[in-house]
Amino acid sequence: MPSSSLLAPPTANVIDRLFGASEKDDAAFAAFRAAHAGFVPRELPAARLAELTGDIYMPVSRETGVFLYQLVRAVRPRLVVEFGTSFGIAAVHLAAAVCDNGAGRVVSTELSPSKVAAARANLAEAGLSDVAEVWPGDALETLAALPGQVDFLLLDGWNHLYLPVLRLIEPGLSTGAVVVADDTVLFADDTADYLAYVRDPAHGYISSPLPIDDGLELSTRL
Repeated sequence: MPSSSLLAPPTANVIDRLFGASEKDDAAFAAFRAAHAGFVPRELPAARLAELTGDIYMPVSRETGVFLYQLVRAVRPRLVVEFGTSFGIAAVHLAAAVCDNGAGRVVSTELSPSKVAAARANLAEAGLSDVAEVWPGDALETLAALPGQVDFLLLDGWNHLYLPVLRLIEPGLSTGAVVVADDTVLFADDTADYLAYVRDPAHGYISSPLPIDDGLELSTRL
């Protein structure tokens, strides 16, 4: 019977542990908001944002994780790129799909040093280090050095940076590349410029909103 690494150890165990740990995020966000009244992400440097949220998971939902896995299994991309690793929950789902496909590679990027270390450890524990790596540093710098065409892009970092990251990677997107943006409803104001861009056919995408969790936007490069 065909199987999925998402459903079996060690990957399934890591996913369950990470989602369990991320349940503290509601309390962490409440404390964060209380300590930083008037917090506006786009007004702060990326390094400061990483510092302020170094202990907060900010994960994709279980539903989104499974959807990402399904997409990668179906698209069978050679190079998957993720903007915003955090503790690596989405990266584990992406890497599990690449692993189950039998080909491909995942490159994820994260600015927080502590999260880089944690995500790498989680990928190793899940048995996926051979197909996935976490690049440390500012994505607007690190992702300029991608090795080859990008077939699948997940935007899951700070929403106001979605469009700059997309524009950086855009010359390397393959025809038919899939781009998924997370939290597009939850952070609608910070994502407005991105959504306007990918929904304008003149920019070379067909794009649709998906009612999954806090809102996804699924775009295809023409």
